Amino acid sequence: MRTIEWRDGAVFTVDQTRLPLENVVLKIETDEQMAEAIKKMRIRGAPLLGAASAFALALTAYHSKAGSKEEFFSELEDSATMLKKTRPTAVNLFWAIDQLLSNARAFSGKLEHLKSDIIKEAKTFADNDAKANRAIGQNSSKLIDSGDVILTHCNAGELATVEYGTALGVIRNAWDQGKRIKVFATETRPKLQGARLTVYELKRDGIPVTLITDGMVGYLMHSGCIDKVVVGADRIVKDAVINKIGTFTIAVLAKEHKIPFFVAAPKSTFDFAHKAEDIVIEERNPNEVTHIGSHQIAPKDTNVFNPAFDITPLKYVTAIIWEGGVYYKEDFEGFAAFS
Repeated sequence: MRTIEWRDGAVFTVDQTRLPLENVVLKIETDEQMAEAIKKMRIRGAPLLGAASAFALALTAYHSKAGSKEEFFSELEDSATMLKKTRPTAVNLFWAIDQLLSNARAFSGKLEHLKSDIIKEAKTFADNDAKANRAIGQNSSKLIDSGDVILTHCNAGELATVEYGTALGVIRNAWDQGKRIKVFATETRPKLQGARLTVYELKRDGIPVTLITDGMVGYLMHSGCIDKVVVGADRIVKDAVINKIGTFTIAVLAKEHKIPFFVAAPKSTFDFAHKAEDIVIEERNPNEVTHIGSHQIAPKDTNVFNPAFDITPLKYVTAIIWEGGVYYKEDFEGFAAFS
């Protein structure tokens, strides 16, 4: 299933805040509506944010009444600036915007043709993400064995991408090959993407899944219940993987228990111009921690620290699976050169 689509001048996507109890489709008609959906995490997941931001610029192009290229580029720049302020950590959003703007500036045709080209390119971005995710799954084939019990964290599935998923793409590929795997999914506090979204996807597809709280990972590993860990990524820099908060803890536990720790992500997630120390880690609303939904679970005026992501040094990563192949640990010292 496609998580996001362009149809007749509007973008249609699933409202992920309503899952798993309701399957509500958002109709987004302006770049402002897209930015708001991203801020509110109705749209989330690094690869999906890339496609969504490209479609947002396509909406700007579709509705533009600019009479000159100068005026049109001013509109595009304003839209890009607004979108880049929504989520600071996931690099795919910035990558898609910068790629589309760069290609637009290089376009030498008429203004109306440029507007049409931007819409076409946004669709191509989405198509390429879907292809990349399926290639990631195929490239992981030798890493997953029949009978494996796999732990995954957060949601790096179909809902976090245009189609198929990254970490869940690895799991789906193994299942489609007839491998009898099982999955443990962490709840992923505080937004519960694992409980709400990952379990929803896997149950829908008939893949055996068991939900656990985030604090149970060490016990399961110590008990010998986990064979492999597969997670996604919001940004991969020269020296680390940046992913949903809690990933680093799981990686350290996996190394302690000699469990392979795999990261699945498309090339658009690679940011080899930076190191971990350069990256802004998004901090979110304290209410996400003090409340579950509208229900308050902590005393009023409790101090809260709520980073959305953490940093896992590459020494804890067994391999990175991308659409071009697999980078193993021995490749990491120079793997930035492969980009």
